Amino acid sequence: MSNSSAIEAATRRLAAALEGLDAALERRRDADRREAALSAQVAALGADRSRLAAELDVHAARAQRLDTASREISRRIEIAMEAVRAVVERHQR
Repeated sequence: MSNSSAIEAATRRLAAALEGLDAALERRRDADRREAALSAQVAALGADRSRLAAELDVHAARAQRLDTASREISRRIEIAMEAVRAVVERHQR
């Protein structure tokens, strides 16, 4: 093989290696972009989760207050009904 042929072969191998390197770099950039997009989505989901958890806490507290109020109202209605029954019984005698 002449020096010229050897240089041409080496040049082709170098060009092929550089093309392979370019392709690998492009794949890496694509992977980095996908990773960045996924990280952004994870951050958004985390923010949504925090917001929803706070809203749930607010609604759970409200539900607890409504439950307490409902029990108190039921208790008062029961007392009022007993008082009405007692008055009715006294007047029926």
